[in-house]
Amino acid sequence: MSDSTDRLSWPHAPVHRLTEHGIYFVTAATLHHAHHFRSKARLEVLHRGLLAMCSQYEWRLEAWAVFSNHYHFVAESPGTAESLPVMLGTLHEKLAKWVNKLDAAPGRQVWHNYWETKLEEQPTYFARLNYTHQNAVRHGLVKVAKDYPWCSAAWFEQHTSSAMVKSIYRFKTDKIADEYDVDADW
Repeated sequence: MSDSTDRLSWPHAPVHRLTEHGIYFVTAATLHHAHHFRSKARLEVLHRGLLAMCSQYEWRLEAWAVFSNHYHFVAESPGTAESLPVMLGTLHEKLAKWVNKLDAAPGRQVWHNYWETKLEEQPTYFARLNYTHQNAVRHGLVKVAKDYPWCSAAWFEQHTSSAMVKSIYRFKTDKIADEYDVDADW
């Protein structure tokens, strides 16, 4: 047998199983965690783009947070979740072209990949809501989540009963991995 047939194929990207309707937790990251969206203006474009694409593809956002090198969101899919790769592909292509034009870096790869998890258990769902709303605090960007302009915490607190906010914010998030160092220059 040749060397190449002896090797096992190893997946280099997560398998996306998107044939079911549901609520999904999604994380996307820039290549090598590069801080391409470092500044208020760039964060605003990333934020606005994410919200617009989710609306266009009819993904009902429940929580979101965008940073200089990654973003998270929790959203309910429209019917099946099969539109997710197209939606994120469109978003990432538009953002990459925009930021590459700003940086005079045509053709540079900006985005690396995305990961999604279907949230099927209520405690897992509530923990991901809390995690996403509080992510700017976890990264040390603000002391109170609602003070970070590019996340859903302020919106959530305004549109949800205080009892529900307190309940969601009690869910533990310490076991949710977060390997991103964000840029504090916003």
